[in-house]
Amino acid sequence: MIGITAYGGYIPRLRLSREAVAQANAWYAPQFASQKGERAFANWDEDSVTMAVAAARDCLGPSEDRSHVRCVLLATNTPPFAERLNSAIVAGALTLDDTVEAADLGGTQRVALAAVTQAIARSNTYRGDVLVLAADRRRTRAASTQELEYGDGAAALLIGRNNVLAELIGSATLSVDFVDHFRATGSEIDYQWEERWVRDEGINKLVPRVVAAALKEAGVSADKVDHFIFPTSFSRMDAQVAKACGVRGDAIAAPMMERIGDCGAAHGLVMLANVLERAQPGQVIVLAQFGSGAQAIVLRATPLITGFKPARGVSNWLSRGKEDRNYTRFLSFGGQLQLERGMRGEQDRKTALSTAWRNRTALLGLVAGKCRVTGSVHFPPSRLSYDPGAPLQDTQEPYKLADRAAHILSWSAEYLSYHPSPPHHYGQIDFEGGGRILMDFTDLDVGEVDSGTAMEMVFRIKDVDTLRGYTRYFWKATPARDASGAIKSDN
Repeated sequence: MIGITAYGGYIPRLRLSREAVAQANAWYAPQFASQKGERAFANWDEDSVTMAVAAARDCLGPSEDRSHVRCVLLATNTPPFAERLNSAIVAGALTLDDTVEAADLGGTQRVALAAVTQAIARSNTYRGDVLVLAADRRRTRAASTQELEYGDGAAALLIGRNNVLAELIGSATLSVDFVDHFRATGSEIDYQWEERWVRDEGINKLVPRVVAAALKEAGVSADKVDHFIFPTSFSRMDAQVAKACGVRGDAIAAPMMERIGDCGAAHGLVMLANVLERAQPGQVIVLAQFGSGAQAIVLRATPLITGFKPARGVSNWLSRGKEDRNYTRFLSFGGQLQLERGMRGEQDRKTALSTAWRNRTALLGLVAGKCRVTGSVHFPPSRLSYDPGAPLQDTQEPYKLADRAAHILSWSAEYLSYHPSPPHHYGQIDFEGGGRILMDFTDLDVGEVDSGTAMEMVFRIKDVDTLRGYTRYFWKATPARDASGAIKSDN
């Protein structure tokens, strides 16, 4: 048996009110006057890599040993780097072994499903699991339909043969050059074609064909499908497709468009992760996606499905959202609005790549050193122990901090230095079991934290060298929140 052995997702905390967008652009685009719901948008320090790491951590949980993961496939059409292995950055943040295979995939909206089928094939080769990640943070033009429809997010699936939660029982693919939209090399924004053409000649003719082929391979009739997943921003398009496929209307999975928007290449897996949270043993799940043709997979939930829970799950990320009506903040975080930085923001942020390599485990994985003699934890790790009165050499062993409980020792919030989201929150973080680091804070509001506030670690953008186009990553501290988004009680 082969299939999904774990799953997870990630939705950014900020949710932009579509009504606020419509009001801001009413002078130019009055046709958007009546808008409902929200769309998820990434913080200034988030991109497809950081969101993929968050989804992977949700899937894998706080584990010291991740040696069972032997391959990482990152599906995204918005990679931060055109030539730098983005999936290798993810692998480093997850402290995976250097011998894992890592690959970036892109080029179509159904790339996440392509990654799943590749993971199935790779699982026959590896003695271990394949981690499939999908993430997108797409740019749009202001006052466009896509600005309202799109959202940011990520999802993760672990594919393997042990403790399978949902078995893959069928799949099918149609690879044709039907162009519904495209983005040329060097461009940041998609060019969209006419909606009715895409619906009538593309989706309605290609998707039912591929679903029928996948169900035939699985030996399942369409009326036996319990969950039908078809991500689309077109109104009622999922119902039309389900009807054309012979799938019951009550099997259609909630698209979550009004709550988070269309997360691009990741949206199908985000919906799947949400469905898996409530799936029951024996239920049949169909996931179909359109793009450069169409693709579909058929899964059957096993008795183990009810025994697994992600660290948080898509449902939790959904409930933790915070409405934001500040349209200019959204534009600024997305790089569409250049704000005055002042002289304090005029810094050359050139990264010493040799230093980054030598310290990659500490920087990407947040791995400290723990002295096996004194038990003291040091960050950054070094060959020398600097315990007062007890100098020791080569006694430190790797000690992971990213998943350990932490709290604020001291902190500051200031407007003096340039920061993309003022005020700049930072402070001393103490980790349970030892270790203290001066860290930036993220995803919080003014007045939410104080000394003693429980914090957790998130992998984020540290800063960007805009002169050379290099993004530097590190870990930041964010308030530990419950399912409702409220900050947990202080330590």
